[in-house]
Amino acid sequence: MKKIVISVAPVAADDTLIDPRKIAADVIACSRAGAGMVHLHVRDGNGRLTPDLTLLEETVRYIRSECDIVIQVSTGGVSDLTIKERCTPVYADWVEANSLNVGSVNLGDQVYINPIKDVYYCVEQILNNHKTPEIEVFEIGMIKTAKDLSMKYEFADPILFSIVLGHMGAAPATDRTLKSMLVALDEFFPEKEKILWGITHAHRTDFQIIKTALDLGASTVRIGFEDSRFLSRETIADTNLQLVEAAAGIVREKGMLPASPDEIRAMLNIRSLKQQV
Repeated sequence: MKKIVISVAPVAADDTLIDPRKIAADVIACSRAGAGMVHLHVRDGNGRLTPDLTLLEETVRYIRSECDIVIQVSTGGVSDLTIKERCTPVYADWVEANSLNVGSVNLGDQVYINPIKDVYYCVEQILNNHKTPEIEVFEIGMIKTAKDLSMKYEFADPILFSIVLGHMGAAPATDRTLKSMLVALDEFFPEKEKILWGITHAHRTDFQIIKTALDLGASTVRIGFEDSRFLSRETIADTNLQLVEAAAGIVREKGMLPASPDEIRAMLNIRSLKQQV
């Protein structure tokens, strides 16, 4: 039976109060409901992106006290941080994976800037520090860039992609667009066994694209307040737990199961927690 990585991204970009204990409690509950990975950003107490790991490290310490969920930390997010500042979480030994952004894109009324020299720097820091990258692709051209990067650097197999749909100014969240992204993955990465891909649906109001992605072979699903609070067009979730429960229910309806943290580590060549100690 196929195992699906459910990744929870629990903190909304507009959250202005970062409470480590509250975030950790939410993540622990999500882990028990089927989330095997958590996607976090480095934020200060007011929600601004920062190179200061203090609050994030506190959050992870609380999480680790009760669950073994895989810790993924972003190297991105729209901000004025330099690429060196954005890469700060790569050096933390308690971080297991990092998101990797490989190009610039419009996100609503903002421009997410990732010039290629910054991309090279970020790739080098992630790989040199033995973290597992998840390549976030917002447009088809980014898949070609990822191929170029794979020719320049030695990525461990499988290479993990997150297809990000639904941002204003970027690829829309439609079935046709998702399929076109998969055609590009097939074109540039014909050896399918060497890649895994998943879906992130920004500004989601239903689960249709997630369902379609699972039908088309997705191995990961990202859910959480960072992307959307909607359980349905009429219902807003109060907690990330509700979103994870909904995603886990869909996974099971498709005849699959949520992957455990240890299964995810094996899947993505991440050292076990015992090896990390």
